[in-house]
Amino acid sequence: MIGTHKQATGARHSHGGGRRAARRFAFMPRRRLMPWRGGPQPGPGGFRWFTLGLLLLAGGAGLGLAVDRPPGAERETIPLHLALPALEESGAAESPWREIEVRRGDSLARIFQRAGLNGKDAHRLVRQAKGGQRLRRLHPGQFLSFQLNANGGLLALRHTLSPTRSVLYEKRDGGYRVQTIKREPQRRTGRRSAIIHTSLYLAGQKAGMSHALIKEMAFIFGGVIDFTRDIRAGDTFHLLYEELYLDGERIGVGEILAAELVNRGKRLTAYRFANAAGSIGYYGEDGVSMHKAFLRAPLDFTRVSSNFNPRRLHPIYKTRRPHRGTDYAAPRGTEVYAAGDGRVIEAGYTKANGQYLIIKHGDTYTTKYLHLHRRLVRQGQKVTQRMVIGRVGSSGAATGPHLHYEFLINGKHENPRTVHRKLPVAKRLSAGERERLAVHIRPWQMQLASLRQLKLAAGGSAGR
Repeated sequence: MIGTHKQATGARHSHGGGRRAARRFAFMPRRRLMPWRGGPQPGPGGFRWFTLGLLLLAGGAGLGLAVDRPPGAERETIPLHLALPALEESGAAESPWREIEVRRGDSLARIFQRAGLNGKDAHRLVRQAKGGQRLRRLHPGQFLSFQLNANGGLLALRHTLSPTRSVLYEKRDGGYRVQTIKREPQRRTGRRSAIIHTSLYLAGQKAGMSHALIKEMAFIFGGVIDFTRDIRAGDTFHLLYEELYLDGERIGVGEILAAELVNRGKRLTAYRFANAAGSIGYYGEDGVSMHKAFLRAPLDFTRVSSNFNPRRLHPIYKTRRPHRGTDYAAPRGTEVYAAGDGRVIEAGYTKANGQYLIIKHGDTYTTKYLHLHRRLVRQGQKVTQRMVIGRVGSSGAATGPHLHYEFLINGKHENPRTVHRKLPVAKRLSAGERERLAVHIRPWQMQLASLRQLKLAAGGSAGR
């Protein structure tokens, strides 16, 4: 805003320094005082120094412009209210991010060098930042994003662990402020259906399901179905599950909501439900838990190569020896699961058994896993059902890669494929919880019914 007022000569300034400054202003070229009329605009720095110069010349007596006048005439002063331009703040919020993908063989120092920093910067961050040691454990496919200041120094680092989780390291007061940033994805319902011709795994693949989703479905039904012997050509399944989206892009799958498996004409259903204690599990329509004490088989999608037989002819020793377990032929490296919760009481190697594990499940039950290629748990370690404890191999007296699995009740060997008939029945929800379950699963029952009515496409799959 520019205003005008009139004062008598000398009345504006109360001391000599002010009068001398005013006289100097009177001889300044007029073109510097005119409004800007085009051409390149002066930068913020030019305005800043021009304004500071005016203040110094004014001598602290106020800022005004004296206009040329005849002797004895009144002085006309035009005050200028000039706002200093805001100084450019140096902060992470105004600096661009540079994103670098972690490649195989990368180290933190090497990534810092690609970002224009050096190994000392990486070492300082790891040493000073809380939780900075995790930056030493980088995996291919992760991302590190850098913010640098005008001098090329580090302002902030963002470590993207997954599409929904990242860790931000910001430089603050000689140290680093660390915060974990989580994003909640949008959840949509995905649908899959398939006819099984050879195995659940192949049918799931053909229906467009991921390996993890197929394994999770097998786990849900693993207590009631032995996928190595029970599945028949013509069996079907229908599945409702979560699909996760972030910024409109599909980033993965979440939990299975409901599943139906028709095996030899018998329909089995499982629904995700939280009981009164807040524990989440899968239940049938009758409220019986799908979680059994033991898996029907300790590995997925294999075939039985040798059954439980007290008088089997041993393929190597060529003598009649009891075969006290079941052999599951599978490719070398196939995951082997703990059949139930328990503790590893033996983990070792013998010439006959090869690499082996023995797990004790309470006081009554024991399971054994022989001819492993590799053990993944140690003696004394606690295990949970379906935890990966080893990988299929052919160590010891074995003719090829397979798992020899034994099941004992009170020290007596039982047939692993029929022992489930002697095991305790699964838990059932209370009457009140069953009523709540019936209301909770009704929308999923309707969706599964609609999937059953759809004609399955050739090849055994139906889309979402």
